[in-house]
Amino acid sequence: MNVALPTLILFVILLPGFIFRSGLKRAERTSVDFSPFGRVVAEAVLWAILLHLAWLTGAHLFFSREFEPIVLMNLLSSVPVSQAAAAQQVAVEFRPIATYCISLLIASYLVPMVVRSKISAFRLDREGAPLSTVFRFHDAPWYYLLTGADFTEDEQPDLIFISAIVEVAKEAVLYVGILDDFYFDSEGQLDRLILQGVLRRPLSRDKSTEPGADEEGKERFYPIDGDNFVLRYSEAITLNVQYVKLTAADADILSQNAASSAH
Repeated sequence: MNVALPTLILFVILLPGFIFRSGLKRAERTSVDFSPFGRVVAEAVLWAILLHLAWLTGAHLFFSREFEPIVLMNLLSSVPVSQAAAAQQVAVEFRPIATYCISLLIASYLVPMVVRSKISAFRLDREGAPLSTVFRFHDAPWYYLLTGADFTEDEQPDLIFISAIVEVAKEAVLYVGILDDFYFDSEGQLDRLILQGVLRRPLSRDKSTEPGADEEGKERFYPIDGDNFVLRYSEAITLNVQYVKLTAADADILSQNAASSAH
């Protein structure tokens, strides 16, 4: 008991920190976190300390509950007599202690979601923002590239065009479309992109510098029927990302086209 109990107590104390840290990160990898173990533990311990300080302060202000460090020290002690006495004190106050722990675990799961959404909403993680080094999600490079999250709110692109070269029947084919969504595999690698309004053409019929090349270029592309085109990143030889900011006239034209398509 004198070994298992302190270990269990430490686990309960530090668990909110690990949950909070995991929820606050915007990571593209869903498998094992390969961050340095020392950094993971240090961040989790720091968050656990801050969370406990906040909860203990709230317990003191709103419920007039006082934290007794001696009880915690006796629980972590290797002396059986001290452990037994501290365990008896905890049993007397089991309900408020259980409420404290459960509410802290729930908050450590929910609060990071809110914080992360606010960081993105106010663009605090945008490259060039005053506190971007603190708020930036360093484990999500594709997120910034494929969402335009590094633009200011006024410069936020309305459309993101994706151009990709894919080998089809030993021939390079260029696909161009509007990015609708993207997904990752468990290792954090870009898995597939969902495109709309896709056009394609063989790369051999590339742009020409001859007069009238623009008009010919329109004819070189072939539309692909369908609502969503799935492009697997592993099959793309190259990938080009183009951010487009629409003018008021462009927006009106797109609205009219969408309305006519609906009819």
